[in-house]
Amino acid sequence: MKKIQITDTVLRDAHQSLLATRMRTDDMLPICEKLDKVGYWSLEAWGGATFDACVRFLKEDPWERLTRLKQALPNTRIQMLLRGQNLLGYRHYSDDVVKAFVTRCAVNGVDVFRIFDALNDTRNMQTSISAVKEQGKHAQGAICYTTSPVHGIAQFLAMGKELAAMGCDSVVIKDMAGLLTPHQSAELVQALVNELEIPIHLHSHATSGLAAMCQLKAIEHGAFGIDTAISTLSGGTSHPSTETMVAALRDTTHDTGLDLPLLQEIGFYFREIRKKYHQYESEFTGEDTRVQVNQVPGGMISNLSNQLKEQGELDKMNLVLEEIPRVREDLGYPPLVTPTSQIVGTQAVLNVLTGERYKNITNEVKLYLQGRYGRAPGEVNRLVRQQAIGNEEIIDIRPADLLEPEMESLRDNIGLLAQSPEDVLTFAMFPEVGRQFLQDRADGKLVPEALIPIGSSTEATYCSAATEFNITLHGETYHMQVTGSGHRSSSTRPMYISIDGVPEEIMVETLDEITTSANGDNGVQTIRPRSSGGRPKATEPGHVKTSMPGVIVDVLVKEGDRVTAGDPVLITEAMKMETEVQAPISGKILAVNVSKGDSVNPDEALVIIE
Repeated sequence: MKKIQITDTVLRDAHQSLLATRMRTDDMLPICEKLDKVGYWSLEAWGGATFDACVRFLKEDPWERLTRLKQALPNTRIQMLLRGQNLLGYRHYSDDVVKAFVTRCAVNGVDVFRIFDALNDTRNMQTSISAVKEQGKHAQGAICYTTSPVHGIAQFLAMGKELAAMGCDSVVIKDMAGLLTPHQSAELVQALVNELEIPIHLHSHATSGLAAMCQLKAIEHGAFGIDTAISTLSGGTSHPSTETMVAALRDTTHDTGLDLPLLQEIGFYFREIRKKYHQYESEFTGEDTRVQVNQVPGGMISNLSNQLKEQGELDKMNLVLEEIPRVREDLGYPPLVTPTSQIVGTQAVLNVLTGERYKNITNEVKLYLQGRYGRAPGEVNRLVRQQAIGNEEIIDIRPADLLEPEMESLRDNIGLLAQSPEDVLTFAMFPEVGRQFLQDRADGKLVPEALIPIGSSTEATYCSAATEFNITLHGETYHMQVTGSGHRSSSTRPMYISIDGVPEEIMVETLDEITTSANGDNGVQTIRPRSSGGRPKATEPGHVKTSMPGVIVDVLVKEGDRVTAGDPVLITEAMKMETEVQAPISGKILAVNVSKGDSVNPDEALVIIE
């Protein structure tokens, strides 16, 4: 038996799963010399959510991160996670964009491309696999493991054969939610090893507490390699500990040959680094066997808890986790991995927060139900499809076949803000966020999210454990719980609290920003009720509002337009998914109180119809 190869995820999936993908490049580089000496088969260091997090939150150039890591790791393969035709974004891209993206990744330092499709639709992987092979790099095809009435060994084995026929150099079982059991691992790995001539790798999250046992069974049945994470960023929604698996296999026929004391030194380094990111720690990233039911992957639950906390709705997490399997069934049992995890998760959040299932349906769910993400694994709920897209045509071809080449128009659109081919691709991945990043870079205004020092006066609003206290006012005692805070603007910050179990939002703002308006009929000065964003409160039937906090992506109407109830008037983005906001009544647009890029809250009258 040959030794087992190790891929360490500490520079990508580990902190994506535990710390909302917030680790900065400057905290990676100092340890790279030691990482490079370990002898890993590869280090997963790029792709997945890291690209988005760099641009959106850390204000780092993700391409620069890649090149700096490559320089610091000259002897170690750098591996990335690529979403097939979705690349690193949340939609399908034309083939010329896919080829250009893969080429620039290879040029800048990616050696191993782990390629997957969220629906296990291999049609959406072919262009990426071919592009990787053209660059002379390692193409690893991923089987997204899940359980449902339409998934099993036979389906996964057939997919493995397809990936081998497409030219993949290896195949990985991608158990993103930690659903595998030891017995299932042994059975699936054995089936693939018996039928395929290329190596089989196992990637399994430790959420259910079973991953290390699954890895051992996979090794015993012929797996070539496993994914692990340095101990201080392992476990829970991350991966089994590197040091633990190296120790477990030492002096056996599967000995990894890795230096355990060196790995322990690296672990001590990341133990200290992890403390810097304490504000992103979540109570939902530990071991939790509920994943065997809700199937929520680690990176998703880490980001979901942070997003709910910022909206003051963290107490709804359990309801969301219960709703996710129901939405997944309605959509034909897609595996929960980006972008389908966001599609299903965001719709579940909307269903819970609005109190009515599918009252608001995201644009991504509508596109999914049209077939524009690929072929659903099972039958979708026809009533949900009818409610979402009516009688619109459902496509059954590879979605990218409907797309015209995009690279030329992308270059023209971003113009001089793009200083390199990589900048054009950054804009392609995230048009609004990418453009703003490039503009801020040009203006010298790139400022990352603040890291809150441990023990600082503002720490309480960020820590995962809520602050609880009692307040007595006029003889009445109220139990109050601080559940989180939102993004600070130039003069305001939303604070989220629970008063005797009832969630509330408090906007902290300066008094001189409270506005008054004159009554045109009698000249009397009156104070209008204002929302947290300085807009009128949504109190009338003709007031258009959102179901959850978000950002305005597009304004579809202007003052004076006439609309019919149900017409789309705005498009908002929340939790990286877009939703049409529809007119609640028919009438004339009296006022539009938002512009593209504005942050909005559910209590605001964004558009007024009379």
